[in-house]
Amino acid sequence: MAKRRSRVPQRTRMVAEKKDGSVAVSKGDSNRKSVKIEDCPTYSHSSGSSVNEMVNQNGGDSEDSVSPRAAGCRTRRRTMSGGRAEHHLLTTKTGKKIYTKGRPPWYDKKGKSLKHPFVIGVCGGSASGKTTVAEKIVERLGIPWVTILSMDSFYKVLTPEEIKEAHESRYNFDEPKAFDFDLLYEILKRLREGKSVDVPVYDFNTHSRDPNSKMMYGADVLIFEGILAFHDERIKNLMDMKVFVDTDGDLRLARRIVRDVTDRGRDIDGIMEQYFTFVKPAFDKYIAPCMDSADLIVPRGGENDVAIDMIVQNVMAQLVERGYDRNQNNRDRHDLVRDDLPDCLPENLFILKETPQVKGLVTFVRDRDTSRDNHIFYSDRLMRILIEECMNHMPYKDVEIEMAGGRKTIGKRKDAMICGLPIMRAGECMETALRSIVKDCVIGKILIQTNETTFDPELHYIRLPPHITRYKVIIMDATVTTGSAAMMAIRVLLDHDVKEEDIFVASLLMGQQGAHALAYAFPKVKLITTAMDHQMTENCYLIPGMGNFGDRYYGTGIDQDFDEPFES
Repeated sequence: MAKRRSRVPQRTRMVAEKKDGSVAVSKGDSNRKSVKIEDCPTYSHSSGSSVNEMVNQNGGDSEDSVSPRAAGCRTRRRTMSGGRAEHHLLTTKTGKKIYTKGRPPWYDKKGKSLKHPFVIGVCGGSASGKTTVAEKIVERLGIPWVTILSMDSFYKVLTPEEIKEAHESRYNFDEPKAFDFDLLYEILKRLREGKSVDVPVYDFNTHSRDPNSKMMYGADVLIFEGILAFHDERIKNLMDMKVFVDTDGDLRLARRIVRDVTDRGRDIDGIMEQYFTFVKPAFDKYIAPCMDSADLIVPRGGENDVAIDMIVQNVMAQLVERGYDRNQNNRDRHDLVRDDLPDCLPENLFILKETPQVKGLVTFVRDRDTSRDNHIFYSDRLMRILIEECMNHMPYKDVEIEMAGGRKTIGKRKDAMICGLPIMRAGECMETALRSIVKDCVIGKILIQTNETTFDPELHYIRLPPHITRYKVIIMDATVTTGSAAMMAIRVLLDHDVKEEDIFVASLLMGQQGAHALAYAFPKVKLITTAMDHQMTENCYLIPGMGNFGDRYYGTGIDQDFDEPFES
């Protein structure tokens, strides 16, 4: 057992489960056994953090390639960074869905974070089984929201001279100078804060970054894996637990040979030359010393169930201490709304003046006997009036214009770019109204669905325009009941660095509880609606409400019953 080195209680230096069932604790094993290639499985769980053994194929398709592939070699399958653990969805053996792009952590009624992410660093040599360990940790934790980040997304963009060396297999991809640690630190720090990040995608053919980056969010658990995960002190200090996967060197080499011969069409001589020239020296000099920083050393990678169980127990205990509710399925829907409502309405809430026209349109929309054609017609009219009111709250600037007679006068022009963000799907009904009023607006998309078990809103899809921080953003939803979906949409925008005062929530109907919850959490966000209901049923339906607006508008409802499914 080793002394404590970081924030995880009761560290263990190494956990090894022998074939006879006994468990040995040691700091190393100098008597490594030899591993024959034929004894190695025909697959590898490595995420491919090292690319030294891959570069012989990069550029082989180019006429200017210095080191073309040998005749008959297959095209390399994997040309972009990111292992399979970085796919946005993992399905465990039990069928559980794990969202590996993460999500913004959920916030309470005051907009404050309920959970702090737990960061696990996984380090080890190439083909050691780091990705397998990460996936098994995720599967056994049973937590639906997790972010898995691979270090091979952060290779530096090579200069023309370095690209030539890479094509000639003379560039070392396993040493620290091959990685952009500054960018890696900034991205991991933002993930740890629950912020959104654009993770670069490294193209191993061109040795540059692909224009299409990957968007990720923080989550309950962040797992960062790579061959030099513990090399940079700044990055190491962000980790709550550090795990080193210690796999026999001969086994790692055998895995690489099988993988490169089978999947990448390489010859054994080339693999061995590159291994002994770059990969093994880099492991001995940079990667192996990282074991001294590890809280847990896991021999044999994903096969070591004892070590993985210990990791899971530690992580789960830490999550519970940080506010993760293992019994959240027992929550009641009313836990999502405030009970201590003030007597006056929030100052940042704006309700359309109840003119006869507005009152008449709201009446048509509420009426269950309104035909679908009339419901769409009067809803569209009401939504146009709502968007017009939103535009009254946008900034305008003075402009001097020249009129037809030659006289000049001072007028007003919109002084902001507008982005509409409908909450799918009912919020999409308001897109036409926004486009008809704001000619140059852009439209994003966000899909937030309520978990029917926990009643928590869950982010499933987000698409925002580039440079979203330059826009005034109008979140559009047909109804706001508890405010939980709108609150998550606001948090998503804040996580994308949009200023709170640049966010607006437009809704045809708001519940008093939802409006107060949003106003209390985000006092600078302007809430704009055509009507407000002050009562709510036990199932969190507004009284009198509008029914299920999306089903009525799109004609997808079974009937026109006002007992709508839970919406927020």
